[in-house]
Amino acid sequence: MASSFFLSRWLFLRLIGLTYLIAFLSLWGQIDGLIGGNGILPAASYLGQISLVAGPERFWRLPTLCWLNSSDTMLHALCAGGSLLSLLLIFGIAPAPCLFFLWAFYLSLSSVCREFLNFQWDALLLEAGFLAIFIAPLQLRSTLGRAPPRSLAVWLLRWLLFRLVFSSGVVKLASGDPAWRSLTALTYHYETQPLPTWIGWYAHQLPGWFQTASVAVMFFIELVLPFSIFASRRVRMFGFAGLVFLQVLIAATGNYCFFNLLSLSLCLFLLDDSSWPRRWQERLLEKKEAVKRLQWPLWILAPISAVILFVTGAILLGTVNPRIPWPTPVIELYSLMAPFRSTNGYGLFAVMTTSRPEIVVEGSNDGEHWLAYEFKWKPGDVRRRPGFVAPHQPRLDWQMWFAALGNYEENRWFMEFLIRLLQGSRPVLGLVAHNPFPEAPPRYARALVYDYHFTDLATRRSDSAWWRREYKGPYCPVVSLERRGQ
Repeated sequence: MASSFFLSRWLFLRLIGLTYLIAFLSLWGQIDGLIGGNGILPAASYLGQISLVAGPERFWRLPTLCWLNSSDTMLHALCAGGSLLSLLLIFGIAPAPCLFFLWAFYLSLSSVCREFLNFQWDALLLEAGFLAIFIAPLQLRSTLGRAPPRSLAVWLLRWLLFRLVFSSGVVKLASGDPAWRSLTALTYHYETQPLPTWIGWYAHQLPGWFQTASVAVMFFIELVLPFSIFASRRVRMFGFAGLVFLQVLIAATGNYCFFNLLSLSLCLFLLDDSSWPRRWQERLLEKKEAVKRLQWPLWILAPISAVILFVTGAILLGTVNPRIPWPTPVIELYSLMAPFRSTNGYGLFAVMTTSRPEIVVEGSNDGEHWLAYEFKWKPGDVRRRPGFVAPHQPRLDWQMWFAALGNYEENRWFMEFLIRLLQGSRPVLGLVAHNPFPEAPPRYARALVYDYHFTDLATRRSDSAWWRREYKGPYCPVVSLERRGQ
């Protein structure tokens, strides 16, 4: 009993299915505006460019089912198929085949969405989803499954959890960022995170000593508790509690889509069956008879595990000490595997952003009078309360945060976004909350940069503003279709 993981696997597979369902449904509602034929970065155009450059190698360099068909219908079919497969997985129907096709469908979309599906949790979902294939029961209809998961498969998921959490702590120190080194990062974080929340606004008002103590606790959880993964059951349960505590706090103060749910699901393998309530064990495990022949054969799992451990171990070592050179075989092997995004390095917020530049997009018909487009979730109107949108991820709003940290030349998609606004693209306009030109698109578009800061309690009470802002300057030149000869 102490070394079995029937209950943990049962819950893990349901949570992975739920995570996939959220990811596919969230993307489905945005897919036309992001990469559809009239979207910001059309998938068909991108595949055409790759085909000219890469030739026959394109199938390996950019693994996607969209090579078969890159129409908007195909994009919708992948989202719909992924949603259906997610439901089948949640209900325990053909878990291993479902997981394989879920991985293939999400990889297909990730490959053609480029910047819009290039977040760490997208990579984490692909890696966790791939490893989940080997822990799933080899049965067409499964509740708990008749065969216990292979210990090797359990350890691969534990190893992923260790790398995810430990790397997140290491990169903060390895970056040399003064905000992390001085334990002051949380005095900025709630205000400067990509999509702030109203709870984050209140957390920002907490005294400095509390923010400093919170960073110290976070470092303990990220740098010390991951080693509990390799310890005894009692120590693992303590580590489980700490890791869950961190994820709950992150979810309560920020909008990180399905990342927290996915991270929590990985924590489940710190608990074996004896860790769950006794009534669950008695009801579900009492009459269970293990059938070894329904396990994944070791001749398949062992070599896959060896390659994964070899490559991800090198990635982790490079995270701890970036000056260590990678041996040529590691570089070659990683290059072969990289397009599949299932052996990844992790580490969020290595450098804490200490200011919040925001891009305000405006349109005009005469070049003199300008009206602003309002986004659905990113800060704009200073009196609009920062809201919760997770586990949904508004991909354009997120990408606007990254764009504001750089310039338009580094974010070439941004100019395409402005062009689509001037063309009146309905799918792209569907990604924003308010279109100030409902009758016809404007002749000109521009983008301005403002510095945003949370207000304090006194200001909030007096004028109901959640933000105060200061104009910094233009983000890019004024754009018009006439000037581009369109």
